[in-house]
Amino acid sequence: MRWRHYISTLVPRHRGCQGPRVDRMSLVLIIPQTQYFNSGDDGSACEPPSSPECFRRVIDGSIFICEWSMRTTDPNVTFYFHIGKKKCRTPNKTLFLTREEISIFDSVDIWVEARVGNSSCVSTNRSVVLSRIVKFEAPQNPHMSWSKHNLNLNWAAAGCPAVRETLFRRSEHDTWENRTDVAIGSSCSHLTIANLTKDSVYLLKMRHRYSPKNDLVSLWSDWSPVWTVPAELEQKPEVTTTTKLLNGTRKVTLKWKAMPHAVSYILNDTQSLHKCPCKKKEDHNTTRSTHTIYVSLSAVEIWVMAQNYVGFSPPAIVQLPAEPVANLTICNKTALDENIIRKTCGEWYEHKGGDSLTENVIRMKKTKKKKEIEQNLEESVRYLYFEHKCTADRKPQTVKMCLFYQKEGVPQREPQDFASFRETQTSADLSWKEIPSADRQVFLTHYTLCSVRVSSQDEVEECRNISASLTKYRLENLSPGGKYNINLSGVTRGGKGPKATVTISTLREDSIHVLWSLGMLVLFFSIAIICTCILKRIKNKIFPHVPKPAIQDFNPYQPEFEEFLEGKEEVDELTLHHLPEVKSAPADAEETTVFTQEWDDGSDLDDRVGSMMLEGIGKECLGSTDEAMRSSGEGEMKDLEQMHNEIARLIYRNGLVFDIKTDSP
Repeated sequence: MRWRHYISTLVPRHRGCQGPRVDRMSLVLIIPQTQYFNSGDDGSACEPPSSPECFRRVIDGSIFICEWSMRTTDPNVTFYFHIGKKKCRTPNKTLFLTREEISIFDSVDIWVEARVGNSSCVSTNRSVVLSRIVKFEAPQNPHMSWSKHNLNLNWAAAGCPAVRETLFRRSEHDTWENRTDVAIGSSCSHLTIANLTKDSVYLLKMRHRYSPKNDLVSLWSDWSPVWTVPAELEQKPEVTTTTKLLNGTRKVTLKWKAMPHAVSYILNDTQSLHKCPCKKKEDHNTTRSTHTIYVSLSAVEIWVMAQNYVGFSPPAIVQLPAEPVANLTICNKTALDENIIRKTCGEWYEHKGGDSLTENVIRMKKTKKKKEIEQNLEESVRYLYFEHKCTADRKPQTVKMCLFYQKEGVPQREPQDFASFRETQTSADLSWKEIPSADRQVFLTHYTLCSVRVSSQDEVEECRNISASLTKYRLENLSPGGKYNINLSGVTRGGKGPKATVTISTLREDSIHVLWSLGMLVLFFSIAIICTCILKRIKNKIFPHVPKPAIQDFNPYQPEFEEFLEGKEEVDELTLHHLPEVKSAPADAEETTVFTQEWDDGSDLDDRVGSMMLEGIGKECLGSTDEAMRSSGEGEMKDLEQMHNEIARLIYRNGLVFDIKTDSP
């Protein structure tokens, strides 16, 4: 057992070197070790390790770190670190020493011996004073952000003043660009790299060390890992929403396009995500481009932001208004009951009218008491009250919506623009505008409309209640020809407000009959005149005027025999004499010239005579303005009629058609 103890004390621990007792024991076994080392000189050569470096991270640190390097892939390499007269064995390339184990203010020699199998090799020897050597740790996890075209880096500074060296490039195929600067004071934990392109991706690494001063030996830190600096997120996400109502809960599905250079997305809202209402808001992070949340029926705003290692995008804000509810009623006093406050969560939105809600919202937490809530609610101000609770699966659910007043009074003003229009014998239409919410201050239960006739002192005022949602009303059952005073006032639970008054007069019964009679008479005559003219025009077009031919009576001859009797046709020669000249319109002149021509064909004569007979028929519906012209041409018309009759007699004489010849003048 004692032999095993001696052997175990011979092997130093990983974080320390052997003390004096170990040195005495090593003398016992120094011969085998020296023989082992010398035998390695005759074997295959190994590549010696680098000269070791020993340092501490801060100037007044008590832990020293010694490290070296060696190109080998053999896992069975054993290192012996020598510092002055001490020797430490370790399988690693790093060794930790405390100031109690070594002399830090004196110059000491340090070197490393490596043994691989039967081979061994030694690094170069160097003399150091450990108290003067400092080496920073490599920069880690800096916070990066873009400011215009400048990249800002922030990290925990190891010491100050410091020298920083930065290498950056856009891609792995580009060459590194180098920038070195000296930082003092508060700038030691901050670095700005100017004149970069913020919409490009960069690769970046850096190292730093103490700024040299006095006898301090400052070593460069190791290079940091290569960081990827993404481009700045300048655009907000394009979000679309789909809302589904589920028994007092709204299921909101949000979708957006994946953004380049974005690592994840942050969602937040004025309510809480995946928790019941009136809880502390929490952000939700996701790497997907879709998300589903559940919210109550009250108004909610949802923010969606993209983020990467250099910052956040502008937020996309989705506003969901409160779910509309028809015919809201007045809340009862249990809205502020202590038991309800403990079991549910309430919200009071200041309601200005219509669907508009102000940002002034009071949310009731379970920790609040009734008195605290009453102090935040103003008197005579209308609130839209929402009452929520949590479902079994921890989703918010709205169970109540109503209008709430901390204290109800009476309206301060009367209904606006109260007026009457379209008065009849027994009714009148009334209109008005609702009382402004600032003057109403309370919830109207209804309007009271009262009317009384002015003509008699014994008339009783008649009143009726009208719904508070109406702004028009038809007042009926009035007396013809009466004068009425009508007043309208708003009514709340606290009482009746000021009155708006208007005076109207209904129409008399006689006057209305006269107006109806005159209107019907004018309408009848107008229709009769129009119809007469239309029918006369239609008759003239369908049945034109044809003169009756003057044909003598004759007895048809019935031959006794079936044979036709031959007869000779007699032709008489007629001579037409010109009528005396009559001053008439050019149309008469044309008719006269017609008869001066020789009629060769009976059918042609018929056409000409027909056109002459139809001449002037269209003038039969002339107005009274043409009477004078007719009377002046009556003589001419008689002459024309005689001529027409004569022509007709000649044409249809004995049923035959004669040729008419005229003598030349």
